[in-house]
Amino acid sequence: MPVIQSTYKPPFWAKKSFVSTVFSGLARKVVGVVQTRERIILSDNDFLDLDWSYAKEKSGKVIILLHGLEGHAQRPYITGTAKLFNDNGVDACAVNFRGCSGEPNKLYRSYHSGATEDLEAVVNHILEKNQYQEIYIKGISLGANMALKYVGERNVVPKEIKAVIAISTPCDLKGSCDELLSLKNKHYAIRFLQHLKEKLKPKLIQFPDNISIADFNSIKSLIDFDHVYTSKAHGFKDAFDYYERASSLQFLTNVKVPSLIINALNDSFLSASCYPVKEVKQNSNLYLEMPKYGGHVGFIDKRNIYYNEWRALEFVTGL
Repeated sequence: MPVIQSTYKPPFWAKKSFVSTVFSGLARKVVGVVQTRERIILSDNDFLDLDWSYAKEKSGKVIILLHGLEGHAQRPYITGTAKLFNDNGVDACAVNFRGCSGEPNKLYRSYHSGATEDLEAVVNHILEKNQYQEIYIKGISLGANMALKYVGERNVVPKEIKAVIAISTPCDLKGSCDELLSLKNKHYAIRFLQHLKEKLKPKLIQFPDNISIADFNSIKSLIDFDHVYTSKAHGFKDAFDYYERASSLQFLTNVKVPSLIINALNDSFLSASCYPVKEVKQNSNLYLEMPKYGGHVGFIDKRNIYYNEWRALEFVTGL
């Protein structure tokens, strides 16, 4: 499909990428979402915690929500979407990736941008509940890459999956990593790395045969983290192998589910390769919207409903 002309117009104070990104991540509050936790056991005996919120009346529709790097199911960009969809008759299943629900996961491995086996486990679990005829998937940042990879790497997806919405999508992981490591994003990169290393510390004690203190101390940047931990813990040769194999960009031309990608042009986390204009024009199931503003997951709009949230609802109701 051709690129969609965006109608997003932020408040005057939110036009700068840094402002919209930081405000949305640290200052936004969403109230009125009641979540109920369900734990599912995975095939490798690890677990995922799912935080459910429900519409007042059953409609047979559910949206799966996937958070970003070091996020969780209580982040406002997750609960904001859950609230809007619940208010419009759609249940929400907010996924906490391994180790992100407030309790360490059991294994040395955790989560990563391409871990579609865990998303598949969630989809299969929901299908087994046999309550839903329509499933939508909305991913944010890392979760957006995962969602697109999930529907793109398979020739067949469950017929119940009707749409994917991908927000602030680093579909070329190497390009996005390069941007995060640039000087303009130094403050973000430091914050991410602190969180990641803090979560890795207990694994030093739990799995001493997998990682040494020297390995841990060698991690000075995000790419070091992916070299030392992410790649080795998840079956990749190194960080570059991980970036190449886990990026959704290579799978976009095979997507057979209507999928909306919203990437702001002033998103400092995204490289030029994360705006897949060529791939979108080759696949009638893809829709790409590139607002001038919005930063990284910072699509501030009226009444505390973000632009990407009501666009997601508009997209799925228009199918």
